[in-house]
Amino acid sequence: MDEALIRSLTPGVLTVLVRRGADFAAAEDAVQDALVEAVRGWPDDPPRDPKGWLVTVAWRRFLDATRADTARRRREDRAEEEPAPGPAPGVDDTLQLYFLCAHPSLTPSSAVALTLRAVGGLTTRQIARAYLVPEATMAQRISRAKRTVSGVRFDRPGDVATVLRVLYLVFNEGYSGDVDLAAEAIRLTRQLAASVDHPEVAGLLALMLLHHARRAARTAPDGSLVPLAEQDRGRWDTASIAEGVRILQAALARDRLGEFQAQAAIAALHADAPTAGETDWVQIVEWYDELARLTDSPVVRLNRAVAVSEADGPRAGLAELAALDDTLPRHTAVAAYLHERDGDLDTAARLYAEAAHKAPDLAERDHLVRQAARLNSRHRQGR
Repeated sequence: MDEALIRSLTPGVLTVLVRRGADFAAAEDAVQDALVEAVRGWPDDPPRDPKGWLVTVAWRRFLDATRADTARRRREDRAEEEPAPGPAPGVDDTLQLYFLCAHPSLTPSSAVALTLRAVGGLTTRQIARAYLVPEATMAQRISRAKRTVSGVRFDRPGDVATVLRVLYLVFNEGYSGDVDLAAEAIRLTRQLAASVDHPEVAGLLALMLLHHARRAARTAPDGSLVPLAEQDRGRWDTASIAEGVRILQAALARDRLGEFQAQAAIAALHADAPTAGETDWVQIVEWYDELARLTDSPVVRLNRAVAVSEADGPRAGLAELAALDDTLPRHTAVAAYLHERDGDLDTAARLYAEAAHKAPDLAERDHLVRQAARLNSRHRQGR
């Protein structure tokens, strides 16, 4: 089974069903049924036109469900609309589907969850892990979102700001999760930038390019995480960095600053430094000040505490950290890092071990375990 092919075809198949008149929730269920049939049958008998096969099977599944749930006249009308088998249209409606999922009646978190499930192809468990909520809670959220957009047609676009938020979180899931969606998020953001005159769209595209440029250096050959300061900068994609900086400069010149532009400016300063030691942390702190003003996000303030520690010393960073809620994700890991920089290795080792138990994924957990082991080993050798 070519899982990448399945994932790439799913949005287009879902779009075809919605265009034919299926409501979103029923269409999504029908597509999932078709995917199950593909998993069962394709390894032994792969179709010549995979998308056309999925459209045909999904539409039949939808009709079966419709016949069970609607009046006789409506059943007959829809059945007559079934087209003859043949190649499916090659139109890419994925971005339009993002706008459907970003319907104004949905909360941003529900819109993101629905998009990750229906368009991104993530499982409910993967989405729940990204949101740090129980799987049952996320399943209910997605079900409510599907009911909300049932019957919504493509002529009712969602909010651009919500679509940007969805694309940003899809990119982050692809960048750090176990399903690769980052390249797809960049492709769709390029489409959006070409069709919408909005500086934050450009800011998001620049941010994605600057982060994606470092991807090859983020992991060692054994799959372990490599912190930014230890990455081989020769492995960074200089073409993507140059493009990201160019797009960012054009967006900033419009003097309509938004959070994605501010984040991209921070990423650009990291990318501009020839070595970790030459990073302009003073400017980064200033950009975090702007970002905190724009978002009032505690996570931003957590990252700012790290930047302050680099610019003004670990004691200053710890003072910033003390003002934040210690239940924040990665708060314990940041505390461990700052205590290590301050020379308190016993406390740092304990906090690294504690942070490992709270890590959101296996790679991060293993990294934190190694940090704790490194400090404990150094402590034993110093005795």
